[in-house]
Amino acid sequence: MNHFELFDLPAAFEIDAADLQQRYRKLQQQLHPDRFARGSERDKLLAVQHSAQLNDAYQTLKTPLYRAEYILQLRGIDLQHEQQTIRDPDFLMAQMEWRERIEELKQAADNFAAIDSAYRDLEAQTRELQHELERHIAADENEAAAIAVRKLKFMHKLRSEIERVEDSAD
Repeated sequence: MNHFELFDLPAAFEIDAADLQQRYRKLQQQLHPDRFARGSERDKLLAVQHSAQLNDAYQTLKTPLYRAEYILQLRGIDLQHEQQTIRDPDFLMAQMEWRERIEELKQAADNFAAIDSAYRDLEAQTRELQHELERHIAADENEAAAIAVRKLKFMHKLRSEIERVEDSAD
């Protein structure tokens, strides 16, 4: 049973987060290992396994990037452990510009206005990529969707780097 089937949802990128959370809580109550405390050892083990599967499925589906990777995995494209580089010259140039910008932030780490500006710019670019990803997944353009996922992974790494710069400024 895949994650979408577990929650009785269509295998689509666009999902209602509140509905997913509600379904998760309902299933969590039904499958929680405490409900099987008086059961056999086998029942207890199965309850723990089902609970772990439920938690994994929820974490995957609630996060757009993980959800997109999972949809592509269901379609036969596994991106989780790959190290493929992006061959988009414009995106490669943008990566270099972001790296330079982060180095500048490190030099002036107490410049919170510059850090805030970087966050805003990163969020705007991330939103654009997410919309692009949504379009590709909806149109079953799996290779294009995979490229968008790879780009979004880079954007998430950038966010972590900016957070480290911000933390070092405190």
